[in-house]
Amino acid sequence: MPHVGGNTWAGGTGGRDTAGLGGKGGPYRLDAGHKVYQISQAEKDAVPEEKTTCVCELPITVTERVQLQQRGLSAMQRERETLGESKGDVQGAEEELKEIQMSEYDASTYERFSGAVRRQVQSLRIILDNLQAKGKERQWLRHQAIGELDDAKIIDGLTGEKAIYKRRGELEPELGSPQQKPKRLRLVVDVSGSMYRFNGVDGRLERSMEAVCMVMEAFENYEHKFKYDIVGHSGDGFNIALVGSDKIPKNNKQRLEIIKIMHAHAQFCMSGDHTLEGTEHAVREMAKEEADEYFVVVLSDANLERYGIPPARFAQTLTINPQVNAFAIFIGSLGDQADRLQKMLPAGRSFIAMDTKQIPQILQQIFTSTMLSSA
Repeated sequence: MPHVGGNTWAGGTGGRDTAGLGGKGGPYRLDAGHKVYQISQAEKDAVPEEKTTCVCELPITVTERVQLQQRGLSAMQRERETLGESKGDVQGAEEELKEIQMSEYDASTYERFSGAVRRQVQSLRIILDNLQAKGKERQWLRHQAIGELDDAKIIDGLTGEKAIYKRRGELEPELGSPQQKPKRLRLVVDVSGSMYRFNGVDGRLERSMEAVCMVMEAFENYEHKFKYDIVGHSGDGFNIALVGSDKIPKNNKQRLEIIKIMHAHAQFCMSGDHTLEGTEHAVREMAKEEADEYFVVVLSDANLERYGIPPARFAQTLTINPQVNAFAIFIGSLGDQADRLQKMLPAGRSFIAMDTKQIPQILQQIFTSTMLSSA
């Protein structure tokens, strides 16, 4: 039941010491779906320094965090079964679930995210199908006035032709030519506490999990064109591994585990923001690999001013390496936060998506924005 304040029951708001929202000193965030009552800033400021260093800092790993959340999911599953909800009777689906060791409850949980972006996945796959090679190809440049003698031009040389040499150089790929190397993408997602805290306000965490589900499904079997990975950032750190480029999820069970980790991390992590550090690290890491093109896409809730991060610093971070195309997609906003931040960033480097359906079109703009630029 909803309650405000107090320190006895979990799930309330504006209290202390127990799991909830809008309070102070609790072990982790817990959204029970109630209206959130926020304690005053004066109360927050009055928390002693020795308390602020340990609040929410549970001595557990990410795996243990997911296990904690799993207990809650298992309890919900038992409740559903007690209420007599159907488990489904489609034999083919049951066999598939058994093959990947996925429970029916997990399958329905994953379907909630996958079903929400099914059409967007198809749109994104069409976009990937039509991407052109961008990287310059090193090959022989013929008809040169200097360089090595071109055997095919010997006769022309005898007749007085001067451009009978060849040399190695780089040429822009012809339209439709195959990629020599895959394009490289790093998705940097916000899994900070504010994503969980304000999910009930604008659905930002749900939107982020849908976006990650969309990318994992859409990029499947496109490894020859795109090599991607996904990292998170929060108060706990700036490079939280979610999906490695060498360990891409292959089925719904594995993809659901990534979504669960995102949710659990946002619920249990320390307060704080590492947007700048996460973006800069991603940009620098991308440039170390050989690729047809480099993309870094940051999913953020635009909540930078709370942590005193100037938009100019974020703009500088996005453009720190001209070889890497870095962009921000704001998927959450309190008031006009995202609009104000977007106006202060370089033109074309940021987008606002308060609906997951907008993300494929945004990614299309991002992937095609470099076609007219010099590599």
